[in-house]
Amino acid sequence: MQAVTDGLEVGLLVYNAAYSTIGPFLDRPVEEHLRVIDVNCRGPVVLAHLFGKAMAGRKRGGIVLMTSTAGSQGGPWIATYAASKAFNLLLAEALWDELVASDVHVIACRAGATRTPGYAASKPQASRVPLLDPNDVAERTLAALGRGPSIVPGAFYRLSAFIMDRLLPRRLAIRIMGRATRKLYGKS
Repeated sequence: MQAVTDGLEVGLLVYNAAYSTIGPFLDRPVEEHLRVIDVNCRGPVVLAHLFGKAMAGRKRGGIVLMTSTAGSQGGPWIATYAASKAFNLLLAEALWDELVASDVHVIACRAGATRTPGYAASKPQASRVPLLDPNDVAERTLAALGRGPSIVPGAFYRLSAFIMDRLLPRRLAIRIMGRATRKLYGKS
């Protein structure tokens, strides 16, 4: 990777790659779970380290890690994906504090369901949950870079995250997440 980027001054890293398995954890091959970890955890660590080091040396730059509201609690039927997104949230929060002295700004974007080709390819059932516009997510996230460790775009998802993270008992939040995911993928 480094040989490909040698000589390039990368000022902003946006890690937006993601892979997910959907279905009961034990029904999915372990190789799929390991691929989730490679894409969703290993990838951001490698790139944040590589480009973050150069940014810190120049005393400027930005890193955006795309996480998910699914990373706020256990996610039945998307267990490894949800865990990987929690990893990215915590990684971004730690780097936000570590790199600020070097004028490198880091933010985690905790987006909810977003109208992307990847979301469409997962073949979700019709839902009353609003889909976020990817351009709006990008604009809001970049506008928040340098202001705090994370952002939840969209009023519905901000309220939802507040309720799930702060008001509900964790057990109930996990159950709600499980019911919603099963319903979204046709196993209510």
